[in-house]
Amino acid sequence: MTKSIVMRAFALILVLFSFKISNAQSVSSSLLYQKLQQIKETRRVLYVAAHPDDENTRLISYLSNGENLQVAYLSMTRGDGGQNLIGKELGVELGQIRTQELLQARKTDGGRQYFSRAIDFGYTKTPNETFQNWERKEVLSDVVWVIRNFQPDIIITRFNTIPGGGNHGQHTTSAILAGEALSIAGDPTVFPEQLQYVDPWKPKRVFWNTYNFRGEFEKVEGEQYFEFPTGDYNPLLGETYSQIAADSRTMHKSQGFGSTPRNGGALDHIQFVAGEPAENSAFDGVINRWETLPGGQEIEALIDQALASFDFKNPQNNLDKLLAIKKKLTGLSDPAIWVKEKLKSIDELIISSLGIEAEWIVNQELGYPGEEITTTLEVTNPSDGHLKVLSFENIAGVNRIDKNLDYNVLMEVDQQIVLPSDVPLSQPYWLKEPTDGALYEVKNQLDIGKPFDDNQLQGILTLEYKGNPISISLPLTYKYNSRVDGEVNQPFTVVPKIDLSVSKENVILVDGVDQDFSVTVHFSDELEEGELTFENLEKSQYSITSVETNELNKEKVYQVLFTLGSNQKLTVTANYVTESGEVYNQTTNRISYSHIPNLTYFSPSSINLIKADWEISGDKIGYIEGAGDDVPSVLSSLGYQVATIGSTDYSLDYLSQFKAVVVGIRAYNTNTDLIENQKILMDYVAQGGNVIVQYNTTGGLLSEDMGPYPFQLSRDRVTVENSPFKADWSHPILAGPNKIEEADFEGWVQERGLYFVTDISEQYSTPLQFQDPDEPFMNGSLIYAEYGKGHYVYTGISFFRELPAGVPGAIKLFINLIEQ
Repeated sequence: MTKSIVMRAFALILVLFSFKISNAQSVSSSLLYQKLQQIKETRRVLYVAAHPDDENTRLISYLSNGENLQVAYLSMTRGDGGQNLIGKELGVELGQIRTQELLQARKTDGGRQYFSRAIDFGYTKTPNETFQNWERKEVLSDVVWVIRNFQPDIIITRFNTIPGGGNHGQHTTSAILAGEALSIAGDPTVFPEQLQYVDPWKPKRVFWNTYNFRGEFEKVEGEQYFEFPTGDYNPLLGETYSQIAADSRTMHKSQGFGSTPRNGGALDHIQFVAGEPAENSAFDGVINRWETLPGGQEIEALIDQALASFDFKNPQNNLDKLLAIKKKLTGLSDPAIWVKEKLKSIDELIISSLGIEAEWIVNQELGYPGEEITTTLEVTNPSDGHLKVLSFENIAGVNRIDKNLDYNVLMEVDQQIVLPSDVPLSQPYWLKEPTDGALYEVKNQLDIGKPFDDNQLQGILTLEYKGNPISISLPLTYKYNSRVDGEVNQPFTVVPKIDLSVSKENVILVDGVDQDFSVTVHFSDELEEGELTFENLEKSQYSITSVETNELNKEKVYQVLFTLGSNQKLTVTANYVTESGEVYNQTTNRISYSHIPNLTYFSPSSINLIKADWEISGDKIGYIEGAGDDVPSVLSSLGYQVATIGSTDYSLDYLSQFKAVVVGIRAYNTNTDLIENQKILMDYVAQGGNVIVQYNTTGGLLSEDMGPYPFQLSRDRVTVENSPFKADWSHPILAGPNKIEEADFEGWVQERGLYFVTDISEQYSTPLQFQDPDEPFMNGSLIYAEYGKGHYVYTGISFFRELPAGVPGAIKLFINLIEQ
């Protein structure tokens, strides 16, 4: 395949990815005019930072909507290592949520979205620590790849390259990589394997989007700055850029970033960092790309004419000029990617000017390979234009329609489609391969950078208007009416024909603890005979105690008993092997929140088997919910009887039944019932109760009164998961009932802990100290006090990560907290 053919193919993919319309829908005349302005403008800006929410939505909003630039945000990660304010999803699940939140933000502020393969593995304090996890060359290649695809004129980083000062190491790393990419993206000898798809591209310069979060911005003498009026009002949109930015930032709901716009004028500054010098503008020396094309200036003149005579009242009157622009663009030989994007935008503008409504819908959300589904193409022409539906191409082939689209009459075309046996499952592309380290394994170069892949079933609708063919890409969408929300659209999702779910992700094999473990095999079609087996286990190490078949629900439930000989931890995967030899071992995971589309991904049907000789009472535990975590399910696996404490449960009589009351993460940031009943909780301790409070954040704290004696939250943390520690082994928490040993602090995940406490009252003891490299030991990870007849613990240790991950030492330590 020649490079030009590959580039054309990639350009089409890029255009669909960047400009995908979920359904063709009409928009207001003012937006049509703005989109025509954006078609004229050829300047491009790449904004670079480390995580979802790092981007400056105010600057993106202004550049996209005020100067009509193409602006893209490259987030190095998907935010997989952060915390979640709206649910218990962490890791890859949180990464998907934040990816979609970024896409919703970009829909709001007008930008595009890219990602590298880097995984957010948690807070880091220095770039060195970050590069110890990220493979520097690989992540740098991703930054260069995005630059060569998007072809920005300038790059703006959210952070500078100076480490320290409380700045996240991944923040600093993103700026370092942007600077390195500036100097090499235009060099054909660097990452030459990319050049079968793209050409080298060198941006003009890199800027830092300077800021001062704690006061008015002050320029540094000797540095060069340019500024943008990001608080101005846009009459076409009826909003200030600050208002657009606040709406965009509010999309980051999993991080609690709901925002209220700041009224009045505002300026954002960018400071020159590297590249070609600039004097009058950040875009000094940037060429108008129309001037680089044969016939480009003629096209630009046609756009100017269309803008000058734009008819806001009757947008159809603009069509002849738009068609003339389209004809000229179509006539260009082997145009650049940005030109193909302009052509796609013109098609969208023509469709929107006609007011065409088009969608491809299905009456079910899930389908499996081999299933026959009923789909409907719906097209409406609310204008009096001469429109004809030529064809609709989809996974079943080309459906020739050749019918005129009458004025304001709904055309419906039903089609039965059999999903091929090899149709890709709706798995996010970066989760298709196992991950080893802090980079996602992505085998297809053309996938790198995308928010999501293009595997959702697409149909290409081809219309004809006055002899001009116009194509619309329509994703297959599940559409239904909600009595509360009205019309709801969700992506059609392909799931396995057979999948498995496990009743627990951690099975604790401890004497006296009921295993109570089951595997459920779900059949999308008819039940199939087969055998349940477990990878990494001998058949003598497990037994199937019962099998229940439910024909109505199309599932089989296997009760399983495990037997391990000695203290150990094993990760095993459940397999269902059919009589024909097919092996199914995936669990279908669903994530649903109202502000983003439903998410589906598939993970191995794996469990942690933990054999231990711990002493566990199995008593009742009360759990006060916070921002959401999975600790209660682990406590249940340990044999504890866990009950959620609700708003009406705060009485000494009710609380006295519990061996311990555990407070979920960030409860003092989110749970007003807890705040109102803090005195009752402390009275419970005084009368012999045991309270364990997990970490809270300094921001948005509803009350600083969290314990029987004073202490203060800080932002101190230990980010290295296997960092050095000191322990008072004689302390009651470490001494029993299960003796904690040095080996119990091995194999931890992501971090030791976060938001440690300081200014600790003398009534508290501090049995543990942790240390990050080149820092002093910190004693605020866990504090313990006797109060009255009971005990109180506050801990910043990341039990909310360690327990669901099945870290034996952390589980053992938490048992001791409960059993005091």
